[in-house]
Order: sequence, then C-alpha cells, then structure tokens
Amino acid sequence: MTKQTIWITGANGRLGTELVKRLETNKDYKIIDTDKDVDITEIKEVEQMIDVYRPTIVINCASISDVNYCEEHMVEAFRVNALGARNLATSSRRMNAKIVQMSTDDIFEGHSLTGFTEFDTPNPKTVYGKSKLAGENFVRELNPKHLIIRSSWVYGASSEDYLRYVTEKGKNGEAFQVPADVFSSPTGVTQLADFIEKLMNLAEYGVYHASCEGSCSRFEFAQKILSLQGFDANLVQKKWTGEEGEIISTRLENLMMKMTGIYEMPDWQAALEQFLQNRIN
Repeated sequence: MTKQTIWITGANGRLGTELVKRLETNKDYKIIDTDKDVDITEIKEVEQMIDVYRPTIVINCASISDVNYCEEHMVEAFRVNALGARNLATSSRRMNAKIVQMSTDDIFEGHSLTGFTEFDTPNPKTVYGKSKLAGENFVRELNPKHLIIRSSWVYGASSEDYLRYVTEKGKNGEAFQVPADVFSSPTGVTQLADFIEKLMNLAEYGVYHASCEGSCSRFEFAQKILSLQGFDANLVQKKWTGEEGEIISTRLENLMMKMTGIYEMPDWQAALEQFLQNRIN
C-alpha cells in the first residue's frame, strides 16, 4: 500500500498537536507538520511545500482564533484565516490533493436553540467569524476535493485553552466570571481528531459539523470542569453579555454525520469526563 503524505498546518495548536500525535503512529502515513515556520499567507511558500512533499491530503488547522484579537487586527485575521486557506486550496488542487479545512460555529449569528445544520445560511457578526467563512468559501470554490469541518468550543492540551484557564482558577481557589447566556457544544480534541481521520480516508466531500452532542452555557461548562476535578464549582460566577434572559446559541447540529451514519459524536459531558480521566492517568 502506498503511503499517504499528509501536510498538517498549524501543527502546534490544539487540534494540530493531537492530529500529529495520532497520525504519525500510523505507518501508512507520512506526516509533514508545519506551524509558523511556513507562512501560509505567502503563496510561494505554500507552493514550494506542495512541490517538494507532494501531499495527498492537506489539513489546515492554522488559524487566528482569538475573537478580540481579530477585531483589533482585521487585516491579519483575514490574511491567515482567508488568504491562507485560499493559497492551500489552489496549491492542493494543482496536486489533485484533498483539503480538509477546519472551521467554526462562529460563522453563525447565534440565535438558534435547535442547532445550526450544514444547510443553514451563515451570518457571522465578528471579524473572526467573517474571516473563517471567507476561508470556507475560497476552499469550496477553488478545490472540488474539499472537506470543511466546523466544530465548537474545542478543548485539549494547550496553554491558551479554556479548560486550562478554568482549571488554573480552580487550583488557585480564585473566583471568576463566566457568561451564563452564551451556549454551544464543548468538543474534545480527541473526538474531533478521530472524526477527521475517519473522514479523510473516505470519498466524502462538502461540509460536516462535528461537535459533541448536547449543549451548555460557558458558565455550566466551567462548573463541570471544576467539579469533575474536585475543585469548588462555586468559584464560577455568572455574568451576562447582553440583556439578562437573552440567549446566544451557536450550537451545531451534526446533520450530515447523522444522515450518512459515518460517525457518532459522544455527549459533551461524557467526552469531558473521559478527557480529564485520561489526562490524570
């Protein structure tokens, strides 16, 4: 069997780290992992990587995902999240390679309590959401062999991770405020990486949502993180991002996943408990 060459961009991030760790143990794969050492916003650098390594699959995990930073640095956000995706899409198409573009629930406005499906029309309000949607559109238009995978509130082993932030507050016994009116689906990086590996080896293309089942508020998520680790959940204090009683929800419904029967995501609470147990053990 011929080895698949897989180029993973953003390999030092949450998802990229998990994918490299998972895929490099498979002898059928040759993994090329890059982060800031290759600037995906520069087309010549991307084309050089494509020409040298000739990947069969490109997984784009590179992103500027800090919402506040994106608001203050719009040009940079669009360069990385949109132009970078464009460069990878055109170059991978030239090599007839499949591209897996990672995206986010932030492309939706945030007023659906039933969950946004792959067939709902995006309507982002933030620079981050707009730049990620622009990246989606470039990939969709420029490489027919594309997979766009949207997920939400992804957590894993990262110094900039929400789970790590909450855990540190618990360890220090420090009270902190968390939005009680912002809802989505916390998703473990382990489950997301597993789904990506499953899909990248199938003749599946288009858009897939991949979030853990169920939803909660940021407040409930933080309380669960603390309680599962034996910390005081009362350290988490409610705050409101809008008018009290208003709900902002960007929960994703994994409709394509359920229609095809390709994969089944676990409940977010079960996935979180398993992740924390594995980290301790």
